[in-house]
Amino acid sequence: MAHHNLKSGFDRLTDRINLFPQGAPPSELLQRILGALMNEREAELVSLLPVRPFQASVAERAWRKDTAETNRILNDLSSRAILLDVEQPDGTTLYMLPPPMAGFFEFSLMRVRGDLDQKLLSELYYQYLTVEEEFLTDLMARPETNVGRTFVNEAALRIQEEKALGDDSPGQGMNDGSTDALPEIDRTMHVLDYERASHVIQSASHIGIGMCYCRHKKQHLGAACDAPMDICMTFGGTASSLIKHGHARGVGEIEGMKLLEQAYEHNLVQFGENVRNQVSFICNCCGCCCEALTAARRFAFQNPINTTNFLPDVQDEACTGCGKCVAVCPVEALGLVSANDPVKPNRKKARLDERVCLGCAVCVRVCPTGALKLKTREKRVITPVNSAHRAVLMAIEKGTLQHLVFDNQAHLSHRAMATVLGVILKLPPVKQIMASKQMKSKYLDRLLAGL
Repeated sequence: MAHHNLKSGFDRLTDRINLFPQGAPPSELLQRILGALMNEREAELVSLLPVRPFQASVAERAWRKDTAETNRILNDLSSRAILLDVEQPDGTTLYMLPPPMAGFFEFSLMRVRGDLDQKLLSELYYQYLTVEEEFLTDLMARPETNVGRTFVNEAALRIQEEKALGDDSPGQGMNDGSTDALPEIDRTMHVLDYERASHVIQSASHIGIGMCYCRHKKQHLGAACDAPMDICMTFGGTASSLIKHGHARGVGEIEGMKLLEQAYEHNLVQFGENVRNQVSFICNCCGCCCEALTAARRFAFQNPINTTNFLPDVQDEACTGCGKCVAVCPVEALGLVSANDPVKPNRKKARLDERVCLGCAVCVRVCPTGALKLKTREKRVITPVNSAHRAVLMAIEKGTLQHLVFDNQAHLSHRAMATVLGVILKLPPVKQIMASKQMKSKYLDRLLAGL
């Protein structure tokens, strides 16, 4: 009777996906999603692939197929954006199975496709991610390290700088241009390059533009807003693969910057990969359709999205209570309360809940009186250096570090292990202890003891 316990290809792929720190809880809906994206034989093959990026020769051994057939299957899966194929500087190609989010779930709706039932997928995604909730809870309600982070609205920064200099600001005269004439908030606030979406665009090797997965999905459900659709951005190796196979269109820096300005004009929030270097995606998100912002409202006090290092500060004397900031806040961090004005008892003013605020500064941009100004958060938000750093942190927090290091789906790569261990050795002592306990590795214990 043992054959009754055999797992299907979709079961095995689900297990494989959950080896990575960013997984997908098993569910009948997940099985239906995977079945809409690929057949069971393909799911079985993908389940045999390593957690880490790999070359075609690794898949060839795992699948026990010849080189030609292996390359044909890899190219077919990459052409459908189930896998990413990234060409390396030496001419070789690395393949990888991206996580579901941000990954192959989104890629299936990044353009209009005839090979998939996108309406069915949209319905399944909505049920799995929004109704069942376990996926978003697992993805967003994490102890510390999040998948995504918020970028500060640079249009709001420009407005604040102009007002600080006295350029056309209501009720302000032109100052003499000296530093001492500027408000303290403007002299002490430092915005680093990696906190700016413009820097990601300007430094990317490739820029790909695709349809907004969230609004495309809502369109099939009859609930999309009127925000721009073709405005979500991928970068670097991810972009090069998606551009190659027609899932995104390649653009240059100038068009990328124009699209960023368009996002600012529509009060969209820049939500991107939670790393400092080599950011792979930035979505331009609305509060009504975006799953990340929906999760930010649902799990508000658990901070499911890394905030910026800034907060809007309400200047009570300048606030008229117009409510424009409240209307554009994507996570409902702003509200109107009584101004306690004895002369005007009905007067309102804006109040911010700092525990919920993302620090996106969309509200600062729309304030007509300059009553909102950015200030620096008391405690700086830590952003992982790169994807390896983030993956290790997430794995430690989730208790799955062993899967990341000892990938039994392929031969052990000393270079990959060195990368992971190198990250661990640079972590704070508490995280190192957690890693050591999970690994139960005498080798790692000796490395840590030698520091």
